[in-house]
Amino acid sequence: MISLMSPNFNARSSVPDMVVLHYTGMQTAKAALDRLCDPAAQVSAHYVVDEEGTVYHLVDEERRAWHAGVSVWKGARDINGVSIGIELVNPGHEFGYRDFPQSQIDAAIGLLDGIRGRWDIPDHRILGHSDVAPARKEDPGERFPWQALAEAGHGLWVDPPVPPEGVMGPPLDIGDTGPGVFALQGALGKLGYDILPGGPYDAETQAIITAFQRHWVQTRIDGKADALTRVRLMALLRHITLLEA
Repeated sequence: MISLMSPNFNARSSVPDMVVLHYTGMQTAKAALDRLCDPAAQVSAHYVVDEEGTVYHLVDEERRAWHAGVSVWKGARDINGVSIGIELVNPGHEFGYRDFPQSQIDAAIGLLDGIRGRWDIPDHRILGHSDVAPARKEDPGERFPWQALAEAGHGLWVDPPVPPEGVMGPPLDIGDTGPGVFALQGALGKLGYDILPGGPYDAETQAIITAFQRHWVQTRIDGKADALTRVRLMALLRHITLLEA
């Protein structure tokens, strides 16, 4: 691990109980590290993991890094104050989004092993930036191997059987209304997204479904709540309930 301390941090108000994963979204690792250490940028993360697997330590975990911006999860709005931020070097959707090398993922898993040995962070609070800021962010995106991460012991992944075609009806989409939309919005809010049930399937609902798909569906990133998306959402909620029992 290389120490490259950023001046961009302040005091926490509570101990961290969440990890937020990002991609850097810049053309090179150096550009990302320079920005995260630039006081004028006013952004930072606790760690950066480059594509070769090198880990850079930028902010002490006891401090509040500035990585999440305007974000919400489970009603909490100071995500920076309760989370540890990990940036994975990747050019992102703007500059040629690509797969995350295995060396990088292995390093991230090792980093998470250490973080979770120091702090009480449940699997269901290992999230992507797009989860806590779905209207603004896409990272770490649909190429990030969430399933492999969960299989390594960090985060959640569910893969329940999907009912035969037609059993659950057509996908819910923009403009739809009714009990199905109400239940969908309620389930998304229960999981942690910043949404209340009521009203039509609108742009906000679409953005949140897209974020959910980037994390837990990945084969379909279209903002439509098809059967696979809805089944995985409900299975995830059941799994979290069992873990918390």
